[in-house]
Amino acid sequence: MVVIHENRGLNPHISDVARRTALEGYLTLAPDALFPLGGYPGNDDDGRALQGKRDRDEMEQDFIAVIRWLQGHDACTGRVACMGFCFGGSMTNLMAVRVPDLAAAVPFYGGQPAVDEVDKIRAPLLLHFAELDERVNDGWPAYEEALRSAGKEYAAHVYAGANHGFHNDTTPRYDEAAAKLAWSRTVEFLARHLKAD
Repeated sequence: MVVIHENRGLNPHISDVARRTALEGYLTLAPDALFPLGGYPGNDDDGRALQGKRDRDEMEQDFIAVIRWLQGHDACTGRVACMGFCFGGSMTNLMAVRVPDLAAAVPFYGGQPAVDEVDKIRAPLLLHFAELDERVNDGWPAYEEALRSAGKEYAAHVYAGANHGFHNDTTPRYDEAAAKLAWSRTVEFLARHLKAD
């Protein structure tokens, strides 16, 4: 399992998500896109500023390399999924496009890939959206139509009254009920697509 952080580097929240994913029995890797710049600087504001200095295409290639490395790990079955939040949700959608053998993808409130690339997706998707997240949600209808038209396997959930970042329990936008429901759905989805038959 690859867990991709928000737009501020590998902060304690994402480290905790990776820990919880590992407790579900998955070999889990949470890369820090800020590593080439010294890594997560210790607070989210500085992390956000630092991440703005990285090239998005380079980060995309880094995450593809992480997936490939994990697929070849001795302790891995070869089936690797990707989960991400905010920026990481966008990257998770993109990994579903760029990595044809990705086993599953779970973007939390992530921006969508170009609709003309949706046909490249092979991984089943579990998409989590916040009802009040207008910026991200604006792109969802076109993405859903492309997924449906291409016959892709996906499930999407919109969490009523929730804001962007509702899963992050270190911010005021945290919505405990939505976060717990999204997590339980994620655990069930991953078990279906990653556990050995």
